[in-house]
Amino acid sequence: MTPLPRFYAVVDSSFSNPIDLAKSLFDGGVRLVQVRNKTASSRELLDQVQTILSIAPPDARVIVNDRADVALITGAAGVHLGQADLPATAARAIIGPDRIVGLSTHNMDQALEADKLFVDYVAVGPVFPTSTKLNADPVVGLDGLAAICRAIHKPVVAIGGIQLGNVRQVLDAGAHSVAVIRDLLSSENVEARSREWIRLIGD
Repeated sequence: MTPLPRFYAVVDSSFSNPIDLAKSLFDGGVRLVQVRNKTASSRELLDQVQTILSIAPPDARVIVNDRADVALITGAAGVHLGQADLPATAARAIIGPDRIVGLSTHNMDQALEADKLFVDYVAVGPVFPTSTKLNADPVVGLDGLAAICRAIHKPVVAIGGIQLGNVRQVLDAGAHSVAVIRDLLSSENVEARSREWIRLIGD
């Protein structure tokens, strides 16, 4: 697999239309985008992902949250799974060996288990308090993140409450990439905010 970029943007439908958000991200230089729409029907999500793929630059990768079937049908780069979603082994059986499978974890035990699976990266969080997710898991913190990064071999994608002001601490803790939602999508100018992120940490 091509290494993940430092910056991992998540398009969340609770902020705005995923297609419009994705276009702003691509225009801002983002090249790894996860599409997350928890309320969409299967057909609506399929249509959104297909449209986003149609406007994506050739070097961009699009990940579908939760739905391995939609990732397979649309030809997306892969799927991101939560702890309550389809097991990673089942998702891998659906999308095959060459696409990306990522898995969210929220503590050391989950991260160690994920490290044994056929997944391409392990997401760890929330690193800081976050309001993006209802009933969020307990905060991992920088020390917890650093311990996980030292303990596992797969690339770690840190998520949860990460902002321009604290991202350097997150990377110093050992995270390979950072996934950003609110700090990016709540901006008045998502494209410009994307450029700020990429200038600071790279793409």
